[in-house]
Order: sequence, then structure tokens, then C-alpha cells
Amino acid sequence: MRDRNVTEFILLGLFNNQEVKEACFVFFLFCYLVILLGNLFILITIRFSQLSEQPMYFFLSYLSFMDVCFTSTVAPKLIVDLLAQRATISYDNCMAQMFYAHFFGATEIFILVAMAYDRYVAICKPLHYMVIMSRRVCHLIVVASCIGAFLHSIMQVLITVQLPFCGPNEIDHYFCDVFPLLKLACTDTFLLIIAIICTTGMLSILTFVALVISYIIILTTLRTHSSEGRRKALSTCGSHITVVLMFFVPLIFTYVPTSNSVNEDKVFALFYTIIAPMFNPLIYSLRNNDMKNAMRKVWLQKFLSKGK
Repeated sequence: MRDRNVTEFILLGLFNNQEVKEACFVFFLFCYLVILLGNLFILITIRFSQLSEQPMYFFLSYLSFMDVCFTSTVAPKLIVDLLAQRATISYDNCMAQMFYAHFFGATEIFILVAMAYDRYVAICKPLHYMVIMSRRVCHLIVVASCIGAFLHSIMQVLITVQLPFCGPNEIDHYFCDVFPLLKLACTDTFLLIIAIICTTGMLSILTFVALVISYIIILTTLRTHSSEGRRKALSTCGSHITVVLMFFVPLIFTYVPTSNSVNEDKVFALFYTIIAPMFNPLIYSLRNNDMKNAMRKVWLQKFLSKGK
């Protein structure tokens, strides 16, 4: 079991320069507000429009919710710590942050897979789409995603709580994650690193490969569709592909194969914890005609009702 003398960790964060920290405080606060408002905008638009009846937008609403939850496990603490003289986090809060970050992050991965499967069925099996992607199936997919994410994240925590921390307690990161904590353990962690690479790393790689294959099949199938059908399908698939690339590429660089370059890992982590969730609402709203039409109807109706 862990050394009970270690009750807190010091987060070294991203930068040491105070002026840079103050500038980053403003920037990350802006990013966090954009994430909250942008995803809330998406959620309200889907909730009060006919898009909520379509499986793709049912999953998109959950993706937006997970974006908010995922970023909220990291961003508020990061923003506050930028102005603090000494950024600390208790052992228990560190474990909780790691659990929730992996839980919401893994759930987001599974939902992205569900959205890719939805597009595959819609384009490759259009006659059976409503049967295969019924509302009951969509709910089951979301529940299964949460269960899979829970099992993944609890495993990360169970690995970490067994480690003895008897030396330095400075985490060279801006939030608690498995690899930075393994560096502080006063025991041989080689096998644990391999185990994490085989779980988190392989989960990222295999999911990314599966998504790439699914979209190759989709794009191949689209050649047989009309030009109007191709245009509409590409507008929704293009948005999804962009989000997948922004989320998975830095995630893979972080967890595969090892985490020796901590500074690079911190930069990569920024992409999937803050940058990608910030751009997701813009990508899905600006590149998607259905979302743009729904936004005009929902928000124009709200403004008109207020005016009356």
C-alpha cells in the first residue's frame, strides 16, 4: 500500500514565469467559458429542435455534455493554480481527478465510436437505419459506454493507489494522471507502464484505427450516391473526422509508447483536455447544415418570443 506520509502533491504546472502564467490565466479562462457556452448552445439547440429525434444528434448531445464534464475536471484547477503561489492537490483529490478525467475521457471516446457507427449504418445500410439505430439501441450504447469507461478509469486508480510514494511529491504536470504519478513512485514501475500502454494506449490506437477503417468504408460507399447525397453525408462525416483527429492524435502521442518527454506530454494533453472540446461546438455547428438550420429556428424563435 502507499506511504501514508504523502498526503498531498505539488503540481508544477505548465510554466514558471509569472507573466506567462497571468497571460495563460486569461487565455484558459476564455477557453473554458467558450467550452461551457458553446456546448450549452449545442445542447439547447438539439433539445428544442427536431434534431433530438435523430440518433446522430442524440449522440452529439452526449458528446457535448461529456466535453463539459471532461474539461471541468481539469480546467478550473489549472486556471486557479496559474495565479497561486504554490499549486497543491491532496492525495484523495488527486485520485478523484484522475478517475473522473479518465471516466469522462473514455466515455467521449466510446461516444465518438458510436457516432461513427451511426454514420456507417446511415450511409451503408439506409433501409435498415431506423431499425438498427432505434432509440432503445442508442440508450444502450450510451449506458455501455459509461460502463466501459468506469471499468477503464477504476483500473487506472487501482493501479495508482497501490504505489508507495515516499520521496518527491512534485508532479510535473498541470493535473493528476497516471504516468506523472508513476515517476514519483519509489518502486519499479516498468510492468505498470507496460500495462497502462496496453490499456489506455491500445484503447486509443485500436479505436482510432477502427474509426479510420469505418470512414474509409463510408467514403467508398458514397461514390455510388448522388452528388446531393454525397454533399450532405460529407458535411456530417467531415465534422466528425475533424473532431476525431483533434482528439485522438495528441491522445495517442501522450500514451504511446511511453511518457519520457513530460513537457511534450503536457502540451499534447492541452489539445484533448481544452483545445479540442473548445473547437467541437464550432466544428459541428459551422460545418453542419442541419445544425445551422436548427440553430436559426430555435434561437430566432426564442428571440421573437422575447420580443413579443
